[in-house]
Amino acid sequence: MTLFTSTRRPIRELPDELISQIAAGEVVERPASVVRELVDNALDSGAHQVTVRLLAGGVRLIVVEDDGSGIPREELPIALRRHATSKIATLQDLESVGTMGFRGEALAAINSIADMSLLSRTDGPDAGSHAWQLDGRTGELKPAARARGTTVEVRELFYATPARRKFLKTDATELAHCVEAVRRHALVRPDVGFAIWHEGKLVEQWRACTSASAQEANDQRLADVLGSEFVTQSVAVNYESSTRRADGLPAIRVWGRAGIPDAARARADQQFAYVNGRYVRDKVLTHAARSAYEDVLHGHRQPVFALYVEMDPARVDVNVHPTKIEVRFRDSREIHQAVRHGTENALAIPRSSAAGSPETGAGAASDNSNNPFSPSNRLLAPALWAQPAINFAANRYNGVSDFEAMWPSPPYGTAQAGLVSTVRPEPFGETQDKPVEGSQGSEYPTLPHGDWPLGRAIAQLQGIYVLAENTQGLIIVDMHAAHERIVYERLKSQMETRGDAEAGIASQPLLIPATFAASPQEVATAEANEATLATLGLDIVPFSPRTLAVRAVPTSLAQGDAVELARSVLAELAQHDASTVIQRAQNELLSTMACHGAVRANRKLTIDEMNALLRQMEATERSDQCNHGRPTWRQVSIRELDALFMRGR
Repeated sequence: MTLFTSTRRPIRELPDELISQIAAGEVVERPASVVRELVDNALDSGAHQVTVRLLAGGVRLIVVEDDGSGIPREELPIALRRHATSKIATLQDLESVGTMGFRGEALAAINSIADMSLLSRTDGPDAGSHAWQLDGRTGELKPAARARGTTVEVRELFYATPARRKFLKTDATELAHCVEAVRRHALVRPDVGFAIWHEGKLVEQWRACTSASAQEANDQRLADVLGSEFVTQSVAVNYESSTRRADGLPAIRVWGRAGIPDAARARADQQFAYVNGRYVRDKVLTHAARSAYEDVLHGHRQPVFALYVEMDPARVDVNVHPTKIEVRFRDSREIHQAVRHGTENALAIPRSSAAGSPETGAGAASDNSNNPFSPSNRLLAPALWAQPAINFAANRYNGVSDFEAMWPSPPYGTAQAGLVSTVRPEPFGETQDKPVEGSQGSEYPTLPHGDWPLGRAIAQLQGIYVLAENTQGLIIVDMHAAHERIVYERLKSQMETRGDAEAGIASQPLLIPATFAASPQEVATAEANEATLATLGLDIVPFSPRTLAVRAVPTSLAQGDAVELARSVLAELAQHDASTVIQRAQNELLSTMACHGAVRANRKLTIDEMNALLRQMEATERSDQCNHGRPTWRQVSIRELDALFMRGR
């Protein structure tokens, strides 16, 4: 059977109608494409209210009404011609597009595959007392009644191209796509009201937000469209690049909201990225946002975010795809860094700082004015802050642990502090009714409002969890996960601040090198990555063809298992080929090192050690999740505890 014929046809120009239908195939994929294009035009006209009416999911009827500036009578016939637009006039305009639409293709494309009419009225002195309606099929122009604005009516979509109509889905599916198209506009324009009607019933409505500040209006719109949980379980992003444009504005500004790691979803269905008010699907923006979560998300969970990028329109090309949903940046690396750093900075603030304050929401900072361990109040406790950072690996110097060195004169339970009791767990079965040391009578001392967000330690459970009490109720801390994050952030800080001269993490030589039997691959990896290992504070050298010796380890992990640490790091190096991609794999290597250096389960901690861990968590970035994305602590409120025991019922 012959699939192709070699019969030659003459070269000729295609008729205008066929050209328009070909163009429509690129612009209009389904009813949602028509809705998107018409809402774009409505917003460009300065509308404050946009109403969308649909029948059969938009296949039978699409009506978009707005209260914008309208189209003058003499321009209505021109509006339906191909490449007719008021948005651009020169190449310079095309290279710095500031409107949603600009090509002048949408109306002509829609008119070629559907029955279309325009009804519009302006407020100009020559507008007359009535609106004008244009029939897209016949070109007839006649007077009509309407307030200022424009109504575009599209009937029987794809009637002129029935083959395309067969590829449409059910009415419910097409309706969902239309609602999603309007929702994307609503998320970026809180000053505009939107309403969607289907089969005469109101499906969605988002009223214009009249809040005083742009941030409040945007948060209100996000709550209206995505639900109040999106706002309460997210943090505000506000980042400006150091470079400035000619008009004095920052070259790049990134703002919006990024969901906390606990709000991550199985699907990437709540990820919204905008460039100069235009919704886009761009790999640079998506990867930048996702990379900001790389060490706080568990498994393959997807973050939620609504991020808005503002930049010079001349530095982004929106004329990439007919649907205008793809863009190309002049400097994609700069955009990537801005989005990543803005999101990282917002996520870095530990939410534990708000745990002890009932009024503060997720991501907010509580009042630490009376907290001597708050970085903003170090003058209250200069002696304590003068101590070196806590080393929870229990290094011992002259028989004194780092916990004891950190708290040479523990404030817990003293009359001066009056915050935390030095109660020690009693053996099971012994009396517990004796007064608590450092407290008045048998009552625990009151925890001042806003102080010690993660509370005071009261016990250790099964050698795994630390239990603490704060103003809201009970705090449960996974001590290994929490300490793992603390060690990890310290290692990263050392790597970033030591500088090129010192080249990486400080190491501590071992008095007796730790040797272990190694595979040929491990020996080869150690020899090939000697400089990389030195950067990470490790000195691993061949002792024999089948043996490796660990001569130095990072100072922070001096008391850990040197052999286990070496094997894990060598495995990571072999997988990532660190000689060429060390920058990308560095955090994963540090994460592995932190995991092996963190305090292990069944390690008995004293009350002072538990409190030291809690205070360090409050001061450590991203301390709400461990390196693998697992939560480090949970709050159980008094109300939840009362519900368990049916109190108040």
